[in-house]
Amino acid sequence: MTKADAARRTLACIRIFNGAVGLFAAGRMAESLGGPLGEDKRFVYPARMFGIRTLLLGLDLLTLRPDDASARRVSRQAVLIHATDTAAALYAGARGELPPRAAKVTVTISAVNTVLAVVALVAGKRRD
Repeated sequence: MTKADAARRTLACIRIFNGAVGLFAAGRMAESLGGPLGEDKRFVYPARMFGIRTLLLGLDLLTLRPDDASARRVSRQAVLIHATDTAAALYAGARGELPPRAAKVTVTISAVNTVLAVVALVAGKRRD
């Protein structure tokens, strides 16, 4: 297994796990980001939207072969998506929109995903 494949598969597994949590356990996700939902359930809908998006993106990464025509596009999109997620998490943490611990966790997860996406893209280019 090449470095690009390992990075792509690891990122796919992280996406599938996080997507499933968002889709099927939105309440638990909310609690991990800031506390119990209580009566306010507004977080559930966007968490499920995030979840299905993330789950499908993970499946794309896992099922596409490096020689598939759309593999390069999916790899480029992964970098953009995760870099944006990292910036959004940093911004939310700086503005106090997330508790400090939740901000650190989301920034760390997003940054790791960004690094994996970049490694998959760059190492994949070398193989082309």
